[in-house]
Parts: sequence; C-alpha cells; structure tokens
Amino acid sequence: MCGIVGFNGKRQAAPILLEGLSKLEYRGYDSAGLAVRNGDGKIEIVKEKGRLKRLARKTNGGNAIVGCCGIGHTRWATHGEPSEENAHPHCTDDRNVVAVHNGIIENYQELKLKLERKGYQFYSETDTEVAVKLIDYYYKKYLGTPIDAINHAMVRIRGSYALAVMFKDYPDEIYVSRKDSPMILGAADGECFLASDVPAILKYTRTVYYIGNLEIGRLYDGQVTFYNLDGDQVEKEPVEIKWDAEAAEKAGFEHFMIKEIHEQPKAIRDTLNSVIKEDRIDLSATNLTDEDIRNIRQIVIVACGSAYHVGMTVQYVMEDLAKIPVRVEVASEFRYRNPMLDEHTLVIVISQSGETADSLAALREAKERGVKTLAIVNVVGSSIAREADYVLYTLAGPEIAVATTKAYLTQLAVSYCLSIQFAMIRETIDETTYQNYIQELLTLPDKIERILEDKERIQWFASKQIGARDVFFVGRGIDYATCMEGSLKLKEISYIHSEAYAAGELKHGTISLVENGILVIGVLTQSRLFEKTISNLLECKSRGAYLMGITSYGYYTIEDNVDFTLYVPKTDEHFSTILTIVPLQLLGYYVSVAKGLDVDKPRNLAKSVTVE
Repeated sequence: MCGIVGFNGKRQAAPILLEGLSKLEYRGYDSAGLAVRNGDGKIEIVKEKGRLKRLARKTNGGNAIVGCCGIGHTRWATHGEPSEENAHPHCTDDRNVVAVHNGIIENYQELKLKLERKGYQFYSETDTEVAVKLIDYYYKKYLGTPIDAINHAMVRIRGSYALAVMFKDYPDEIYVSRKDSPMILGAADGECFLASDVPAILKYTRTVYYIGNLEIGRLYDGQVTFYNLDGDQVEKEPVEIKWDAEAAEKAGFEHFMIKEIHEQPKAIRDTLNSVIKEDRIDLSATNLTDEDIRNIRQIVIVACGSAYHVGMTVQYVMEDLAKIPVRVEVASEFRYRNPMLDEHTLVIVISQSGETADSLAALREAKERGVKTLAIVNVVGSSIAREADYVLYTLAGPEIAVATTKAYLTQLAVSYCLSIQFAMIRETIDETTYQNYIQELLTLPDKIERILEDKERIQWFASKQIGARDVFFVGRGIDYATCMEGSLKLKEISYIHSEAYAAGELKHGTISLVENGILVIGVLTQSRLFEKTISNLLECKSRGAYLMGITSYGYYTIEDNVDFTLYVPKTDEHFSTILTIVPLQLLGYYVSVAKGLDVDKPRNLAKSVTVE
C-alpha cells in the first residue's frame, strides 16, 4: 500500500524521487518523505504530513535537496497516526541507517523491547523504526557488511516488508530486501532505480528485475546485484516492460478513472485476442492440460474486493457451462477456517496487482496442502504470478485509479474463456455452442463502445443523486453478482452508503430500510428471473422507493414499472455482467464528480492492499 522509490545515479535524486512518488499516489497515502545523501556524505531527511504537493513545496520541487542518491516514501498509516514524526524515512539517532518500508512487522513490539534493553530509544510509533534500529544493531554488533546486517534482521522479523536502506558507511549504495511486499528494481545508462510498482520508474527504464522473497538487492554504480539469506549472490534475468509510458497519463481526460473506463473496449479486445486463436480458446500458455481440466472435481475461487465479485460471476457461469461445483471465498477468511481441499481441487486466485497480501497468503495455503493453483493477474512477474502453478494474464495495462474498472472487466473476460474451454474439454457443451460463445465474446468490446456513446444520459441521472444517503442494488443470479460490484463502485468513490442484495432476500429484513425517496437500482438481464426481480422492485416502489432499472434491449416492459431505465446491448446472458457493469461504473464516477470528490484517490483506500 505504501509507495517506495529510490534512485542512485548521476542526476539530482530528489526531483526524480518526487516524480516517482507522484506516479504511486494511486496506492493511497497520508504522508510523504525523502532521504538524500549530499556531497558531504550526510543524509538529509525531509518529511511532511498530507499530500505529496506539500512535500514538493517544502523542497522546492526537490531542488532544495542536493544529492544523487536517495529514497522516498508515501505512507499509509498502520502503526501510529498520520504525522510528520511517523512519516518515513526513518533513521537511527546517528543516521547510520536510514530506511523506508512497505508492509507490517508483526513482532515489532517484541523486537522493540529487545532493542530498548540494548539502549535504543524510539521517537515514533511505527514498526518501521524498529526495523531500522534492528538493522543498525546487527550492523554494529557483528561489524559486518550491510548484507550481513540485513540478513540477520530478516531472520528475526516476522511479517511482510519491502525495505530500501541507506548506510552512512556506504555513501553511493542503496540496499533493498523483500518478503511478501512488492518491489521492482531497474537499471539504465549507469543509473539504478527501485519502486513499489512499475509506473514510478517507467519513464526512465523498461528493464526491470523482480526481487524474490527473502532476497536482498544492492544498487550501486549503475548495477543491480542480488543475494540470498546466506549472502550468496543470485543471478537474475531482466524483464522488459511492454507498457506504453503514455498509458499511465491522463491523455486529456479529467481523471484516470474515466480514462480507464474508456479504455475498456481495447483492454477486453487485447485480452480476448491473447487467448482466442483462430476461433478457438488456447490455454497452452498456462501449461494447464486437458487431462488436468478433466480431473478437476471442484473449484475454489479466492479473491478480495472487485476480484471477489468476478469470482461470484464465474461461479454462476462455470457451474452452468462446465458442471463443476464452484465455491467463492474471501481471501482474508480462506486460510483461517481449515478449508476442505483435495488433489482434485483447483484453487483460482484472482488479483489485479498479483501482490494482494491476503490472496497471496491463500495461494500459499493451497500450495502447502498440495492443491493445484491458477492465478488470474494483470502484472507479469508479480508474486502471485510467480508462485502459482498456472497463470492466466489479463491485458488491462496500467490501472491508476483506485476504483478498478478495466482490470475487473478483463478478469471477467478471461474467466469467461476459462469457463467455456473447461465446458468444451469436459464435453458439457457441443462444438456449435462452443463457437457461438466465442463469437459472442468477440462482440463485447464493440457493445461496450455503444454504451459509452450514451454516457451523457447517465451523467444527467447521476447529477440528481448527489444528495442520496442510501442506495440499494438488487438482482438475481448473475445480476446479483453485478449488483455487488456496482454497489462497491458507488460507495468507494462517492461515499454514499450502498448495499447489494439478492432480490429475493429483500422481504427477509432489508425491505424495512426502504423509505420514501430512497434509490433502488435493479439489474435485470436474466430472462427466467426477470419477472421475479420486477416484483421485488415493485415491493420497494410501493414503500416509496425511486426505481432505476438496467436491462438489455428487448425488455421494454420494464419502463412501465421503474422510474428511470438504462439499456445495454443484448448478449448471451452468461456474459451480461461485462456490459451492465459499465453504466454502474459511470454512475459512481459521475456522482463522485458532481460531489466534487477526489475520484482517483478516494479517502482511506489504496490501490493494492499489500498488508494483511
């Protein structure tokens, strides 16, 4: 969640660090800071509570700090309130060790007591300061190298971390270490870079290295070297990033979110084309064989947030097409309840970043039990992608807005392909049906473009909802899964309380909350459930609710029953979510804009939750 950047080269570091941190603002933060070594070998630290622009003003855009080697950080508070004192970088009293950190050190109190007995004093409430002083303790105790000191500290620390460390005795070097938190390193033209995520350094290099779990990296003299816990050097092959640097810029749009909503047709088209070859779905890149697929007796989908809602949709589609029992689990609960898994289970982990802490922990739990795992991720080389047995990549490209849009739709797209291919291999559909599904999938990008052409009508409706306090989303079957994501989109960026309910559950308690003027949004694309959902909506209307309905062209009777109707192009009912969610994304966006809120960086939220 926190953002980390580092630079070691020939240019002034501070402006580069600030620029890198600005590319990581989407991760969420409450304070920021820089540490730069000047020409005299001294490390200058500048920190500020609040937005990054305050740190930029304090340092005159970085120009007030002189030096070519430094680290920077945007903090998301976990231990200790947001304050300048708790902001990173943290250091020892003699500034022998200075570091920034992403993650949570679970045994920091135990380590802090040990260090206090050794004479260390603490100025902050953070777990990071404990890590810094633990490294300093081992460095001075054993009179060793930075590698030795960091190794000893890593063995003692429990939890997750990505650390970037500077040592007073090594003026032209930066050291990094990692366990379960994201970190990439890059090198170009005699300079070195480090960051929590690709956008921070994409302007400077496309050649990156992914540091492994429990490994250490050293950045010096334009080179990056890696070491294991024994201090032995580890060879790594660089990876070339294919993203267009301009893809991470707004390209004329007011916000990243609306830009990414408009990028969805291309993202889905690219993703489908990566797995559909000559009118057949090709999963060969995953190394998942037909025999593997035939041997599956149950699927467990593990995910968080919007990815969990993808799983809910897949549950309906996979069970209906491939006739495989599917269970969807919240990742943060999965490993704490002793799930029933066996050798015929496939665990599918869905994560945009591939670094989601709870999802990664669930993946490892499954692997420890000897269960096969499949990852659906957007980031090549991410932790989940590296550790899963099989990987299916989405091609959403960089997604900067905290509220996911195109990553969600591309996850749906590859999940549809997976369901169709499983059904074909398990002979639960015939060749004609298989081809019909594939051809229908390929029409979806054009249909989304048609929805986007009518966005002004949604914008008008959204402008009328800025005073809403509560909104209910209702649907049945696949439409209920869509409602869950639509509700999340509205609440996370507009701060309006909203909830999604299976429409048939309304009368079991929830309808008591319906009162005059409350907005109830119904999603109705499933023909055999259409009339039942209409009945549930009318129950709300009779109690004073204002009704909005989203359905496919052809269901024109809905206009006789609801107050405002949005139509999406007709598609196979299995694939309806990928169309009906788009107007709900737009609704959340336009309500947030109308309220004057920070659409791309909603309060208290981060793009990638890399701590448990």
